[in-house]
Amino acid sequence: MLNLKNYHISKNIHIYEQGNLRIAYDVNSGSLHILDEKTFSLIGEMIDYQSNNETIDLNLVGNNLPDDEKLEVLEELEQLQRDKLLFSEEVLEQEPIYPSPPIIKAMCLHVAHDCNLKCRYCFAGTGSFGGCRELMSVETGIKAIDFLLMHSGSRPQCEVDFFGGEPLLNLTVVKELIAYGKMAAKKINKRIKFTLTTNAVLLDEQTTAYLEKEEVSVVLSLDGRKEVNDRMRPFYKDKGSYDTIVPNILRFTEKRPKTSPYAIGNYYYVRGTYTHYNTDFYRDVLHMADLGIKMISIEPVVASPENDFSLNQEDIEKVKESYDILGEKVLDYAQRDQEFSFFHFNAGLDDGPCLPKRLSGCGAGYEYIAVSPEGGIYPCHQFVGQEAYKLGSLHKPDSKPRTDIVDQFRKANVYAKQECRTCWARFSCSGGCHAANVAYSGELTKVYSLGCELQKKRLEVAYYLKIRQALKVGTNC
Repeated sequence: MLNLKNYHISKNIHIYEQGNLRIAYDVNSGSLHILDEKTFSLIGEMIDYQSNNETIDLNLVGNNLPDDEKLEVLEELEQLQRDKLLFSEEVLEQEPIYPSPPIIKAMCLHVAHDCNLKCRYCFAGTGSFGGCRELMSVETGIKAIDFLLMHSGSRPQCEVDFFGGEPLLNLTVVKELIAYGKMAAKKINKRIKFTLTTNAVLLDEQTTAYLEKEEVSVVLSLDGRKEVNDRMRPFYKDKGSYDTIVPNILRFTEKRPKTSPYAIGNYYYVRGTYTHYNTDFYRDVLHMADLGIKMISIEPVVASPENDFSLNQEDIEKVKESYDILGEKVLDYAQRDQEFSFFHFNAGLDDGPCLPKRLSGCGAGYEYIAVSPEGGIYPCHQFVGQEAYKLGSLHKPDSKPRTDIVDQFRKANVYAKQECRTCWARFSCSGGCHAANVAYSGELTKVYSLGCELQKKRLEVAYYLKIRQALKVGTNC
């Protein structure tokens, strides 16, 4: 008989309908199942029954089914449980174990606190991060790279992302730091993987050729359709940026036709932001795909409710509908040999991170840090300028990240967030973005509820697409 003793079904199994499929996701095994109507209905009854009762009496659910059909469904579920594929045993709560001192694997290097655009939703205050506009010096950049290599432990590879503002405003320093980083890493048998995030305004042919030659991965910014992009991403005199940046982006992406959908290795992504004004953002994704862009990411704006472009609760159903439409369009474009990758539909069930990583998330504050132009050290790029979260400074001898802040971020895992403890998506979203949580609630451990709801919708579509792909190639989910 199916063993449900002390088993919280809705915490460990998520059932939903997507497209023409009824789907069950087993949280602890990561397995996906297509359900028939009878099984879907019975599991739904069990979840509803358990919401009002401590224990489940299987004799009191599924009574709309003939006895023989109910028995058949229960026997199939019992076999899946024995095979640890559905109703699988819940993973025991465990605190992630961290090395001491912290091993830093990645650094966001703010080489420019200045920008040539004035994006309305910019969390960095159009590049200044709430301070003065300045560019990082070569000397500070070298100290940052030395700091990363010194604190990277035995890791053979580290990562540096040149960020801003607009890092191409400081291209000369970027070039010097890439040359220095490669040399310094090689001396100690390590390698640095470089990434650059740019609005593409200054991405001319010469710069494109340089980034390709140096194998720098690049994240390019575009919000989609001309009217959408230009509303939120204008120049300082309010002229739209679309006509300037799109030719530069297309020139770059044409040089890199093949890249990883999981943003590993040598890659590019064209990344956008959707707001209250384009809840039909699937049209913006398709616009980019029709331009020939193959690697696309577009994310919800995180902003104070008083901003006119902020998402609100009334937008949620429209946004969810956009994800539904986009999921079907991904399949449609693939059938027409116009395949593109939407970053947030890459679920990574098979080759995703290990459980400790799924519990703790991105590693901000102890595996990943950001460095400001003057040498301040912060937990990530979105915390730069927030003095309450400043970890230290490169210019203080023997500088080490503040242990109290490091501990705050280490403890802000899934099990420290009340809303996450019983959520079916807990091992996939890892409790959400720390910076978004702080912006929303002022606390690392109180989740940004709107972002949480959208993340779960993205996961539902991602799992659906994974099943459709498995059905196409004839493999088991």
